[in-house]
Amino acid sequence: MDAFGDLFRGLRAQGSLFGSSTLTPPWSLHFVDGAPLTLCTVLDGQGWIVPGRGEPEPLRDRDTVVVRGPATFTFVDEIGTSAEPLACGEFCATPELGGTRHRLGWHDPGQGSGTTLIVGAYPLRGEISRRLLEALPVVLRVESGGTGDPVLDHLAAEVAVDAPGQQLVLDRLLDWMLVCTLREWFDRPGGEPPAWWEAQRDPVAGEALRLLHAEPATSWTVASLAGRIGVSRSTLAKRFTDLVGEPPLTYLTRWRMTLAADLLTERGSATIGEIARTVGYADPFTFSAAFKRIRGTTPSAHRRAI
Repeated sequence: MDAFGDLFRGLRAQGSLFGSSTLTPPWSLHFVDGAPLTLCTVLDGQGWIVPGRGEPEPLRDRDTVVVRGPATFTFVDEIGTSAEPLACGEFCATPELGGTRHRLGWHDPGQGSGTTLIVGAYPLRGEISRRLLEALPVVLRVESGGTGDPVLDHLAAEVAVDAPGQQLVLDRLLDWMLVCTLREWFDRPGGEPPAWWEAQRDPVAGEALRLLHAEPATSWTVASLAGRIGVSRSTLAKRFTDLVGEPPLTYLTRWRMTLAADLLTERGSATIGEIARTVGYADPFTFSAAFKRIRGTTPSAHRRAI
């Protein structure tokens, strides 16, 4: 498991709610639910994403925009539109109710050109996905013509019909589209991706990240990690620290505490000792001390606060 894939797993779609609207100007759709992450793409038209904070972003034919919550945002036909905002909270209705498509409007072909908007909203599941969200701006936009275009073709076709297994297909397509969008945004010319993204491509630091994410419970030392990679301790320590921004074992401790924070809420019946062993600590007292040092609270207090 690479670092990006590991962070993304906490953001996996399940019962994601999709909406598709074909709109005729003027329009103003106000997304009021404040979803942690919302993906918007346009087919056969254009408009503007206006975030609650930050500058408006154009959304042209087959562009994709990702909006990070909890701030609300609006999709309009043009800046300063005369349309009255229509509140769109139903896109993020309770996930337990299952995926549902909502058509907020329609377009009569005889009235001229329209814009078709496809929206997918992600709930936030745990601390793992939060680390990915922290690497994103409030709004990011990826233009058409990239690796997400074939996914968008499938997505548009699936949203337009009702068929057995549709929700499963939509969930996986949304995951695929989001991965493609974030990859292209992180790799954009002149961009400033998080340190771990660039480090993944380095043969030393990248392999170290892969091992730490694949085997977080292993009793790693710098020497054992360097031995698995086939480099000296000093080479590993310098390369990893230079590229990731912290020493490998410091990174490992923070990652273990992120995993533990989610386990504390997901496994309500598990003891602190069991969770400690799951993330690589034989001694629950050592684990508790590390957890409090990194997260500012004890494991028990974290569990009670949820």
